[in-house]
Amino acid sequence: MDSDTFTVETALEAAAELQKVLAARTHRRKVMGQEVLVPGQLGEALHLPRTLNRLRSKQQRQRDQGLEDFQELWPTLSRRTRQKVLEKLGWYDPKNLDWEDKRSNRRPLVDPDA
Repeated sequence: MDSDTFTVETALEAAAELQKVLAARTHRRKVMGQEVLVPGQLGEALHLPRTLNRLRSKQQRQRDQGLEDFQELWPTLSRRTRQKVLEKLGWYDPKNLDWEDKRSNRRPLVDPDA
């Protein structure tokens, strides 16, 4: 999905899911000599909470700014991260589906003369 195809609503959905995907990442850190798993903090580093608040704002200007922020962020994410977010949302590109995939809704061409 291109970053310019997002609306405020779809960007809000995607940003919320992105925050979950990034928070699910963990890394090891030594604390007082013991190794512990620490939740990922990349969402905060990318200012996702601010973007989400803007997208949820009642003011149109703030929502537009949140959309702009998200559209700038989306292409900078890795392809794998973007794919994870889209999978969690259940979004897909019909053009990339196999012929046998029921979601494609493609019907075989029928020859009217046959």
